[in-house]
Amino acid sequence: MEQLRAAAMRPKRVALVHDWLPEVGGAERVLGEILNVFPEADLFSLLDFIPTGERAFLQGKVVRTSFLQKLPGVRRFYRAYLPLMPLAVESFDLSGYDLILSSSYAVAKGLLSGPDQLHLCYCHSPMRYAWDLQEQYLRQTGRSQGLQGFLVRALLHYIRLWDCRTPNGVDAFASNSVFISRRIWKVYRRDSRVIFPPVGVAAPSTEAPPAKDRRVYLSLGRLVPYKRVDLLIEAFRAMPQRTLHVIGDGPERKRLAENLPPNVKLLGRLSERAVAEALHSARAVVFAAKEDFGIVPVEAQAAGTPVIAYGKGGACETVIPGVTGVLFQEQNAEAIRDAVEEADQIAFDPAELRRNAQRFSPQIFRAELKSWVEEEWGNFVRSRLTASFQ
Repeated sequence: MEQLRAAAMRPKRVALVHDWLPEVGGAERVLGEILNVFPEADLFSLLDFIPTGERAFLQGKVVRTSFLQKLPGVRRFYRAYLPLMPLAVESFDLSGYDLILSSSYAVAKGLLSGPDQLHLCYCHSPMRYAWDLQEQYLRQTGRSQGLQGFLVRALLHYIRLWDCRTPNGVDAFASNSVFISRRIWKVYRRDSRVIFPPVGVAAPSTEAPPAKDRRVYLSLGRLVPYKRVDLLIEAFRAMPQRTLHVIGDGPERKRLAENLPPNVKLLGRLSERAVAEALHSARAVVFAAKEDFGIVPVEAQAAGTPVIAYGKGGACETVIPGVTGVLFQEQNAEAIRDAVEEADQIAFDPAELRRNAQRFSPQIFRAELKSWVEEEWGNFVRSRLTASFQ
């Protein structure tokens, strides 16, 4: 027993593998909290273009990148290199590590590991655009027809074939929501431990105005097709008496900027402080995506701001209808308008909103992640010791 306990508690060489680091988003904030739990880990990522002033979450880590880092045009068009990403993640030499943690929403879990290594995956989602959201992705990017549509479908078919191999190298999965746990089972036929991601929000520099005096509605997040910011814009086009501010950047920004109504403003990327102040002063945060978990709705509640969200996916696990927000059931502009009208009739309690958000605090995330890893490491050590005595 003492031998087992000593083996289980022995310091381990840890590798942490993340998909890619082009900018700081929700998955990157999760990565920062994983580093808080495992500060000794070496960090790997297919590419890394995080600006110097935004790297605090990496805690001074030197990121070990793949050959993709040096390919032409990768900084702007890294998504175009998707066909090479399986090869890139398999090129990492992780043979010297005992414990490997992958933070994966695309290819990181496809790393190569051996029988004497424990590979645990915190899965933000299987690749949504290669699986159940393929047709939505193709329609929204204008690639559903013709030769281009055929070629993209062929590429995604190849990606799915490779992706079906990847769970075989994962010893245990954790998922960021019950919704994603179901998607993992659907795609990989693997169980997963649900560990909600950490959510925090910076304090504003000034006290937020009372809810009844707030005038601006807020959309916050990457401007990518599945976020459906286009639906938010169409909804507010029909509500000229209300104002929508859109914070974030991404490949959809140019398209969204075309024919904007005067009551909608695209603000681009803002500082963390400016985002916190916008969250605190917004009348509500509107969210049209079918999200895996959805950190933004929880950030809004942590700021005492109600949420108007599409009632599918992760929002069902974070928003309490009538208490912390309103959920609409159809992903269209009319349903969004009706939800905004409904939310205006509810007197939300900021204290109740913040209380609900505490379920997703960084402290709880770190404790649950540490417990899960220690449990899986103990099981792994026991299985090796048992095998050695047979």
